[in-house]
Amino acid sequence: MASGGMRIVFIGTGEISVPTLEALLKSKHEVIGVVTQPDKPVGREQRIEPPPIKKAVTSGVPNASPARTGRALPFPILQPLRIKDEGAIEDIGALKPDIIVVMAYGQILPRDVLEIPKIACLNLHASLLPRWRGATPVQAAIAGGDLETGITVMHMDEGLDTGDILLQKRIDIRSNDTGGSLHERLAQIAPEALLESLRLLATNAAPRIPQENALATYAPKLKREDGRIDWSEPAQAIERKIRAFNPWPGAFTEIDGQHLKIFSASILDLSGQPGEILESEKLIIAAGSRALSLNEVQLEGKKRMSAPEFLRGYASILRGAH
Repeated sequence: MASGGMRIVFIGTGEISVPTLEALLKSKHEVIGVVTQPDKPVGREQRIEPPPIKKAVTSGVPNASPARTGRALPFPILQPLRIKDEGAIEDIGALKPDIIVVMAYGQILPRDVLEIPKIACLNLHASLLPRWRGATPVQAAIAGGDLETGITVMHMDEGLDTGDILLQKRIDIRSNDTGGSLHERLAQIAPEALLESLRLLATNAAPRIPQENALATYAPKLKREDGRIDWSEPAQAIERKIRAFNPWPGAFTEIDGQHLKIFSASILDLSGQPGEILESEKLIIAAGSRALSLNEVQLEGKKRMSAPEFLRGYASILRGAH
């Protein structure tokens, strides 16, 4: 390890946290342990898969099987079912970190873990706190019509994204951003936000700015049903929701009792009864105000396709959207 580096335990699970861990591994700091969620079944085949963080650190490492990961790497990978369990707390404490870094882990850290590091326990959150505390800040920022978002590095406490702010790195939200594209752009700015935070901590210059709790908004965990479109809403709100929920949980409507997933749409200055198909040749649907021309769709059980492709094959089912 290069001079001046700190001993860091990284706690994370989601794809958005991978570039930050990779940057840490290339930095002067020493990653002494990684904590992530257990491997779990995914997809239709329910194949057991490691979380993205574990995949990132074990790819290309010989013998990095689940049973031997700790021996194949220069640091252990811990995958407790619950981080608040006594065994998990003891395992993390035994590593004696200077810093714990948390990003997109998926569990609330108990006080016993927050008190382990010698210097600080930091969390990287994908919003400009106190706006959009909670599980889905990326989707919430787009759906809410925000013009900007960013990464907040905060000193962790026991609350849900309530800790004092160390620094924020901002980016604009583009008019064509989806949940997926914004997620990727935030993942790319997070490493520099963390490395700058570590530089400030190393020189005892790291600020602690209390959040203005009166300004807090919340982005709860999303379910598939949350993607259902309410055509009584304005077209602008629906279009933002379509982009925000791409790829997860996916925005959808029903046409003749079948789910139609919508990946993109354009706003038009047309009007009609909410949910009414105004022009079946172009798949234009009226909203609470104005209307949407659907661009790319997917009927349940079928492949993703452009609206013209869909209309050529399924025009007979166009009786109304709900």
